[in-house]
Amino acid sequence: MEVTVSMEPLFLAWSSCRRRRFQRCADVCSQLLSESPYDQAAWSLKTRALTEMVYVDELEVDQEGIADMMLDESSIAQVARPGTSLRLPGTSRGAAPTPAVRPMTQSGRPVTGFVRPSTLSGRPETMEQAIRTPRTARPVTICKRSCTDTSRTLILTAPIHCRASIAETLMQCYISTNLMKKQTHLNLRWLEDEVSLCVNKQFRSALAHQEFVDTYLYLAKVYQRLDQPITALNVFKQGLDHFPAEVTLLTGIARIHEEMNNMISATEYYKEVLKQDNTHVEAIACIGSNHFYTDQPEIALRFYRRLLQMGVFNCQLYNNLGLCCFYAQQYDMTLSSFERALALVSSDEEQADIWYNLGHVAVGIGDLTLAYQCFKLALAFNNNHGEAYNNLAVLELRKGRIEQAKAFLQTAASLSPHMYEPHFNFATLSDKVGDLQSSYMAAQKSEDAFPEHVDTQQILKNLRQHFATL
Repeated sequence: MEVTVSMEPLFLAWSSCRRRRFQRCADVCSQLLSESPYDQAAWSLKTRALTEMVYVDELEVDQEGIADMMLDESSIAQVARPGTSLRLPGTSRGAAPTPAVRPMTQSGRPVTGFVRPSTLSGRPETMEQAIRTPRTARPVTICKRSCTDTSRTLILTAPIHCRASIAETLMQCYISTNLMKKQTHLNLRWLEDEVSLCVNKQFRSALAHQEFVDTYLYLAKVYQRLDQPITALNVFKQGLDHFPAEVTLLTGIARIHEEMNNMISATEYYKEVLKQDNTHVEAIACIGSNHFYTDQPEIALRFYRRLLQMGVFNCQLYNNLGLCCFYAQQYDMTLSSFERALALVSSDEEQADIWYNLGHVAVGIGDLTLAYQCFKLALAFNNNHGEAYNNLAVLELRKGRIEQAKAFLQTAASLSPHMYEPHFNFATLSDKVGDLQSSYMAAQKSEDAFPEHVDTQQILKNLRQHFATL
């Protein structure tokens, strides 16, 4: 005789909601409401599930566009004190992860385990890097680019005798517009400062009348945009004094510590977040990423499997599972995880990253031919993949193709100037072929990207000694 044991429907719906299976939760609640239309618990749970399916945090929507990043002329210290700036790299107080251990963004911060608008790319140094970053440009920037293209087309398609007059007219308009923009820019800078002070006073006044968690979050965001992370941390801690163990406040503190390269404190706060909400996706992903980059792939695998059990189903998760399985020597699950990841890709950039990681797996097992093909596929999907160019250069050098390797290294260095590997490899290659000047210049760029790199310091020391004897 078989006994069928079923879970109570309302508890099943609540369990599905906790595991982020919102559609199943809504379906179970709909069945309950068809039997009992006045069940308030079912109505409340269904509305929550439907809301979570389309919920967008308004604090995460406002991000810096290209115009905000490149036209920001606010003066900051070139060498900021440790732990006082989010814009300059290398300002953490604790033992920050080095680029040799954990990949860095172009702003100098380590790659986070969870994609947020503030961690997509950092602050680029050139307009070319800003355009390549996956940020949303403001409408003003788009209109300005369209006007520039129209002017260029006008000059090239006009008759020969009219081109000079048209160019002169456009130059006069350009000069007058720039003068106007310069004066307007000063007024806008003054207006922005006044608005920032006004917003700060308004939020402080709102907290004095009645305290809300959202008010603390908005006030901390103002200080983050003003590049005052210490003040933002103090605001979050003031909020925790009035709202103890609030998940959003703890998450905000963890994010700031992570952006300042203080990974130890960030991990501690993410663990505090999980004590209050053991289904917090961002905290689980960031802790798993930290364990992976600290040579603990087995522990990272547990966190990523937890995300899989919660219903997170995307190519990034399976990609991370594949890497964790490979470095944990669970080779039977490695290729199957990458196959799932390739089946779930939604963009060429994701496809390129997965093939790049597959190339690393091929290098690990000693199949350099497969690694070469994987890196080529990564470049086929994303021609701006600097890491793939660097690894292809190393493989080309093993084959004895020095000129091809130098070309790949120069391309990688131009696409990813924040990486030290292309500069160091180019310095080493130039030193071997006798091009000492190019080697010295590349070694200096490598030192700027990674000052603690011992091999780079050794190359510079040898080159300086050689130059001194000349």
